Amino acid sequence: MTRERVFEMDVSKTVASQFHAALSMMEQTVSLCPDKLWNVPGQDNPFWRVAFHALFYVDLYLQPSDEEAAVWENARDGYQFLGPMPWPPHEQPAAEQPYSRDEIRAYIDYLRSFVDRTLPTVDLSDPSGFSWLPFDKLELQIYNIRHLQQHVGDLSTLLLTQEGIEINWIGMGEGWPAE
Repeated sequence: MTRERVFEMDVSKTVASQFHAALSMMEQTVSLCPDKLWNVPGQDNPFWRVAFHALFYVDLYLQPSDEEAAVWENARDGYQFLGPMPWPPHEQPAAEQPYSRDEIRAYIDYLRSFVDRTLPTVDLSDPSGFSWLPFDKLELQIYNIRHLQQHVGDLSTLLLTQEGIEINWIGMGEGWPAE
């Protein structure tokens, strides 16, 4: 592929494809998670909370900025934190009402649509819009996909080591389950 051909590619379509692949892998982990791993009593970050955390940040970092963020209407305040909040009182918020698999899958579906509506309109050369992430929108979305995939990896490892359940790799915006 020539250098000119690389620059002719639609970067937003490439980024969207990778979001869709990572979201499909998250969907696999959610769908294949046994009930006994979904919400382990006494665990600070049960399976469902890690999945919600990853999806929440996909949603947040697809927003124009932290000031203009309008995340998923069913997001519960503070549930996105896997540790202490970054501001006082620096405690991890309680998450007493677990999300169900159906709710998490609904969030995945919402994000698929949000990716498709949002990415074509984003100027990827603009600043991130988040003061704690001092780079442009393109790097923000690569960062965003990496964060999502890290947690897909965490959850996949849990499924494999605890239950012997393997997750299929999805390389680009393919659907799941595999056809």
